[in-house]
Amino acid sequence: MNFRIEQEIAIFEFDDGKANALGHELIEQFFFALAEAESEAKGLLIAGRQGVFSAGFDLKEIKKGGSAAAELVKKGAKLFHRMFDFPKPLVACCAGHAVAAGAFLLLSCDYRIGSTGPFKYGLNETAIGMAPLPIFGNELALKRLSPRFLSRAVIQSEMFSPEDAFEAGFLDQIAEPNDLFESAKSKTLELASLPAVAYGKMKRDIRASSLERMNII
Repeated sequence: MNFRIEQEIAIFEFDDGKANALGHELIEQFFFALAEAESEAKGLLIAGRQGVFSAGFDLKEIKKGGSAAAELVKKGAKLFHRMFDFPKPLVACCAGHAVAAGAFLLLSCDYRIGSTGPFKYGLNETAIGMAPLPIFGNELALKRLSPRFLSRAVIQSEMFSPEDAFEAGFLDQIAEPNDLFESAKSKTLELASLPAVAYGKMKRDIRASSLERMNII
């Protein structure tokens, strides 16, 4: 984990050298970054490693089934709620694949910048037989994805290129690899310059109904 504060914004870079799977340890790192950013910074930029933003929940835990799988998904649900409710600007720098819970990380952020390249974005739950989506997944998909792409993304498990992910609502902007991080940092600084109280209140007001439903775990 690399967490630091630069120019009054927090930067959290996560890289496990593999698929950046959301296991208990990485989720705890996210909670730490969110807490530190809320108290010490004006915004938070999260960035996965080159090639893979996140491939989703840790399959070693999910394949255990029963209480082990349920506990990890519950912890993930709390993380996505915390991110979606985060009162300060939350920007994602995505330099690679974002699938399943990795895509939900993106949907939980205020602004998402992805890299050009042979990367895939999507929700593969139908394709692997994991239905229905948890409540947090339904709410994030309904709130953030384009209605035109909702069936293709959620029901049909379509995987999207960066360009199509932009159209579908997984991304807000696409940048060349060499420009990606600086573009994301610049956007975080831009959003962090907005009046903080108004930003937080506006976010929570417009997301209130979804946040209430997401809180049912």
